Amino acid sequence: MTVVTVIFKWRYRIVNTLLAISFLRRIAVMITMNMPAIRNKILPNLFSRSTN
Repeated sequence: MTVVTVIFKWRYRIVNTLLAISFLRRIAVMITMNMPAIRNKILPNLFSRSTN
């Protein structure tokens, strides 16, 4: 139970530490881009033109 609490408390620090390693970051991006729901939501927003 204590381990779960520590992981939950430091979850963002753990994710940032893991994503600081380029190999792990590349794998994380490859995995998320293979998920259609995420890909369909993120990619249109990245490449759409701003009307401002």
